[in-house]
Amino acid sequence: MPLRIGLFGGTFDPPHVGHLVTAVNVRHALELDLVILMVANVPWQKIDDRRITDAEHRHAMVAAAVADVPGLAAGRHEIDHGGPSYTADTLATLAQDNPGATLFTIVGDDAAAGFETWERYEEVAERSTLVVVDRPGEPVTLPDQFRWERVEVPRLDVSSTDLRRRFRDGRPADFLITDPVLAVIESFQLYRNAQ
Repeated sequence: MPLRIGLFGGTFDPPHVGHLVTAVNVRHALELDLVILMVANVPWQKIDDRRITDAEHRHAMVAAAVADVPGLAAGRHEIDHGGPSYTADTLATLAQDNPGATLFTIVGDDAAAGFETWERYEEVAERSTLVVVDRPGEPVTLPDQFRWERVEVPRLDVSSTDLRRRFRDGRPADFLITDPVLAVIESFQLYRNAQ
């Protein structure tokens, strides 16, 4: 039977419990065989926002976060490919590597609202079913031209931006980031001068 694979791309700078809760809830709701947390090499939408942590370090954190979670995997295709990361390219590779698989692209409601601004969004929509992760409240609706599903996940007000500030300010990040991710952060001495 062909696999059902979810692609959950992101900067993951750092990965936190909100990312994990989203991944496991989508996997359960859509009966996916695998959810790949794909680490963006150069996230083109964030290039001018701030300094991004080295991709290898971000991948190490994601790998630590999902190591003991069934059905979740850390993806490094975009790092190995090099250059800016585009979901359309990643989906093409996943389709080639997994013939017959049904692909799903997992996005937050904020990203879904701006989906038509994505690079080659038509290819993303053609190759996969979009999964809009909604928090309780006002849902995002996509045009009928796209195959999409909505999955509601618990509202966890956790952001990577806040976490980087916590590390800079010396505030605790306990329970917002898993212990294995904290160990990676400490081993590479990340976020000491976070933005």
